[in-house]
Amino acid sequence: MIGRLNHVAIAVPDLEAASAQYRDALGAKVGAPQDEPDHGVTVVFIELPNTKIELLYPLGENSPIQGFLEKNPSGGIHHVCYEVEDIIAARDKLKEAGLRVLGDGEPKIGAHGKPVLFLHPKDMNGTLTELEQV
Repeated sequence: MIGRLNHVAIAVPDLEAASAQYRDALGAKVGAPQDEPDHGVTVVFIELPNTKIELLYPLGENSPIQGFLEKNPSGGIHHVCYEVEDIIAARDKLKEAGLRVLGDGEPKIGAHGKPVLFLHPKDMNGTLTELEQV
């Protein structure tokens, strides 16, 4: 069911500084910032040969990333994202296994324009886990 690692998301307190670090110090290909109002974040994708890094910055007062940054002022890893072929089949199988899907359990459209779901970190070894249909 689980496919390749799509990205690792890192919450950052300064999106431009983090983008510049990846671009200038590490020589990575850095995308343009894109607002994702449905998720309360502004994202920047860092393209790597085998996966991506997603930089997350709060968008709006009710951003879930704001709370994360209040607890972790320097930022840090927020979640990992794995690809699945059929997000509904994956959701149903995971729910049958006793894992909790966050929100109302229905996929939302993520930053790549594809359906995504998040699994409760307490059910995934302390790691917020995103599934993205590809």
